Amino acid sequence: MSTLSTTKMSSRGQVVIPEEVRVRLGLTPGVQFVVVGDGDVVILKKISAPSMDEFEGLLKEARRQAREAGLRKADIEEALVEVRTRS
Repeated sequence: MSTLSTTKMSSRGQVVIPEEVRVRLGLTPGVQFVVVGDGDVVILKKISAPSMDEFEGLLKEARRQAREAGLRKADIEEALVEVRTRS
């Protein structure tokens, strides 16, 4: 269920998310957001780390794509060495 509220931006660019919305979405201090602006629309999307199951799924997919691309573990190690020596 959507909640409709109004808020305004402070002179420092801060926007308060109304309490009802914070409670309903479980937003706590320190939560990070991606901010997308398009025309007169601003969207806040909460950033959250993937669960271990999601992470394992992402890792499995990355490994599958690496195999299909013909990448070897040595290729990745060589790329890391190259990047680290640039700094």
